[in-house]
Order: sequence, then C-alpha cells, then structure tokens
Amino acid sequence: MATCQSASIQLILKHMTDRIISPTSKEEDIKLDQTLRPKTMTDFIGQDKVKKNLEIFIGAAKKRQEPIEHTLLYGPPGLGKTSLAYIIANEMNAQIRVTSGPAIERSGDLAAILTNLNDGDILFIDEIHRLNKVVEEILYPAMEDFALDIIVGKGPSARTLRIDLPHFSIIGATTKYHLLSSPLRDRFGSTWRLDFYTNDNITQIIKRAAKILNFTIDEESAKILSTRARQTPRIAIRLLKRIRDFADIKNHGQINPSITNEALALLDIDEMGLDEIDRRLLKIIIEKYQGGPVGLGTLAASLSEDIGTIDEIYEPWLMQLGFLARTPKGRIATKLAYEHLKLTPPPNQQEKLI
Repeated sequence: MATCQSASIQLILKHMTDRIISPTSKEEDIKLDQTLRPKTMTDFIGQDKVKKNLEIFIGAAKKRQEPIEHTLLYGPPGLGKTSLAYIIANEMNAQIRVTSGPAIERSGDLAAILTNLNDGDILFIDEIHRLNKVVEEILYPAMEDFALDIIVGKGPSARTLRIDLPHFSIIGATTKYHLLSSPLRDRFGSTWRLDFYTNDNITQIIKRAAKILNFTIDEESAKILSTRARQTPRIAIRLLKRIRDFADIKNHGQINPSITNEALALLDIDEMGLDEIDRRLLKIIIEKYQGGPVGLGTLAASLSEDIGTIDEIYEPWLMQLGFLARTPKGRIATKLAYEHLKLTPPPNQQEKLI
C-alpha cells in the first residue's frame, strides 16, 4: 500500500516539471476545458463589465437578425477568451469554426475556410496576432465587404476575381494586442480587454468546477487555492486537479484545508502563487546582483533560461505583485520581494527605482 501511495505521489510530482502555474494552455487542459467551459453568460464567472456589454451587443444583433459585429478579445492567457467566443456563438445560435493565426499559412487556406462558412457563422481565430501579413491583407475585404479578392493568372493577363461571401462574424483572440496591425484592429467593431480575476471570482470558479467534476471542496480549501492561482482560472483548474489527485491518494478523496496546504507545499507553490523558479529569479537578482539593476540578458544567462521566457512568462506575475520592476538600467527587486523572501533590503533599494 505504501509503495502504491509513493508511486502515485511521484506521478503528481512529475507534473511539477511542466510548471503547473504557467497560464499558457497545455495538452492536458484541452479535454478538461471542454468539460468545464461555461455555455452561457450566466455560467461565466467574472469579467462583469465585458459580459454586460457583450449581452447588449448580442441582444441588439439578434433583434435586428444580423450577425454580431467582428469582436476582438485580448488579455493575458488563461482568462477565458476562447470560452467567451463559444458563449457568444451559443447565445447567437450560430455555428462556430475554430482556427488559429499560425494554422492559416497561405491565402488559399483562408479562402477555403471563408468559402465554407454560412450566413451567421462565427469564425474564431486564436492568436490572431500571428497571422501571415499576406493572409491578413486578404482578410480585410472579407471583414469589410464580405468579399474575397483572388488574383487569377500571372503577368499582364492576371485579373482579380471577386467572390461574395456569406455574412459572418470574426472573433479574434490575442495575448499581444500591440502586435496587431492598425488596419486589422480598426476592422473590429468591438474590442474588449479581459482582466485578471478577483480571488472571490476564482473561488466561485473552483467550486463550480468541483461540482461539475463530481467531487466536493469546502469553502476554506477553495479560498486557499484561489490565493495561489495567480488570479487566472486556467491555473486554478489545474491546481484543483492536482489537489484532487493528492486527496485521492492521501485522504480518500476528501479535500480539506490540511490536505490542500500539504499538496501545495509538495508542489512548491507559496501563498503568493510563486513557484521555485520565480523565487530563484528573485534571489539571483538579490544575492548575485545586490538587488539590481541587472540586464535581461545577464539575468537569462544566470537563470539558464531564454530571454523571451523570462520576459513573457516569469516576469508578468512578479511585476503584477510589485516584486519586480523594469527600469532603463535593468530589472530591480523591490522591497516587497525582500519581505516575501524574508530578507532585509539595503537602505537604498527603493532609491534605485527612481
């Protein structure tokens, strides 16, 4: 029995190498996302301002019996952009076709997708900022005039053939709004930013997920998890899965605060949602470079990580917490970072931020 428990706990530990608190989607999330994805605006927890506006636009479009305006959703990963796209399609009683920017490599790929749409259909393009520029230019008349311009032939005999398209809607999602070209941004009728969730929202999401997955979690355990989830539903659901696995092995499937805290300690996730890599990054700045400033390239070399990974994956949450600051001279660990790591900041540490 002990051997079985040990093997099961090792299986849980194996997932630690996948960085459980990463907000980016993993293969393991796909099936669970489909199970837990809310179907209506009522089921969708959080993002109240965005929801209220979308409900008005959806209601107005249905009243006029028109497709909804092209809609752009942007914000950090894991906040529900894909879920909202499916909800919009469901509320509009429309078919949704799903693709991504990197998947549309050639103009012919886009033409094949658009010509197979029907009136009122919704085309959801994830990572729309990664669209090929040639493909993007073909998308402009499709979004504005519901027409597809195709060049037939080459040289002097080449001519443009215009194909009429059904009236459809595009919902674009991106984590990098600044990488969208201005002409593409301007063609969306409504643009909405999704913000990080409150801990109360995350607690509700955790309890809803547990109910759908047919197990119970008490209020206190759900609140503990919500403080570790980086205000991101995807991370909260992933943590909930790990806690459930741990409880199955250690406590007959019963999740309580003691089991929750024990599992989180095993996963090495502290009360602010930081893991070992986050803390190591802060300690490198503090211990090797006297709290900074330190250049991103130097920091990447010290951490043996790619510059892009540090810039896009590790730093955003540390900055959100106020533990890390970016200055023209480099990265600086703040007084809050010292306090969290139970270290004493030098007297001039805050002056470095000026």
